[in-house]
Amino acid sequence: VIERITNVLNEPHQLDTLELQITSSIGASVYPEDGLDSEALLKHADTAMYKAKDEGRNSYQLYSSEMNTISMERLMTENYLRSALKKNEFELYYQLQVNSITEEVVGIEALLRWNHPDLGPVSPAHFIPMAEEIGLIVEIDKWVLTQACKQRKIWQQQHFDCGRIAINISSQHFKHNLIDSINFALKESGLSPVLLEIEVTENCFIENIKHASATLQKIRQLGIKISIDDFGTGFSSLSYLTQLPFDTLKIDASFISKLPGDLKQCQIVKSIIAMAKGLDLTLVGEGVETTAQAHFLTVNGCDVIQGYLYSTPENAKGVTERLAKQQLLPTE
Repeated sequence: VIERITNVLNEPHQLDTLELQITSSIGASVYPEDGLDSEALLKHADTAMYKAKDEGRNSYQLYSSEMNTISMERLMTENYLRSALKKNEFELYYQLQVNSITEEVVGIEALLRWNHPDLGPVSPAHFIPMAEEIGLIVEIDKWVLTQACKQRKIWQQQHFDCGRIAINISSQHFKHNLIDSINFALKESGLSPVLLEIEVTENCFIENIKHASATLQKIRQLGIKISIDDFGTGFSSLSYLTQLPFDTLKIDASFISKLPGDLKQCQIVKSIIAMAKGLDLTLVGEGVETTAQAHFLTVNGCDVIQGYLYSTPENAKGVTERLAKQQLLPTE
């Protein structure tokens, strides 16, 4: 039955001159194993449907009792997340970025962490998509912007020359008053725009490139640098690099993890570096964990190294101590 429904929905639908393709996420429950009345069966089918969505959508799931546990855990985490900002449970960690040749600090990326008193540390990969789904991500983004700018101002006042502070922006915030949020963070912190870098992913511009271009141009006009993060991991088009005003391209850790032993990965990374250099973009290699990876990136023209080799993410106190001592030798 599910396959028949899916086949029908997958057929192209014509809307004026547009041809639309519909996908589906389907959950199913079976009487009497999964429930003895319609209310229980619908509830369990709904739980299975959300499991199908979590598994990547355009699929189906049959209900199992284990899903109830997962569903309750998700609901509990969601409720905790709604109050996390008010209860001051979020904290920013920072990872240093170093010049690939001189090994001097040239930038710092702000990373959001959530340590709940009962749940313990919650992975950003888990709670950030949830925050986007329930409409909290814009408020969280605003908090991150302001706190990160304030911390970078403190380091400036302490005379640490540590480059720009890079902050990730969600695609939802990109569509809702991002410029106002940036201006507020800069005013509240007193930080110069030239010490701020905004990181975006393709999700920010893939739906409406005209709006994205206009927003990025306004950010650029403030004197803020813009980097594209996770390039090549989704459906990034090379045309975006020429249409949008990027300053930096970050090579995702998934491309770097197998360097230098994997010849195909080597060729891909070399091509990314050559292309970015031709477009006059600064290159940052993410997730660098070994000296061999760092060496490969350096000799092939990557400008900046970021990863556990030089710096694990630390809280502001830890980073301050490292900046004071300049202990940035590889930790491999």
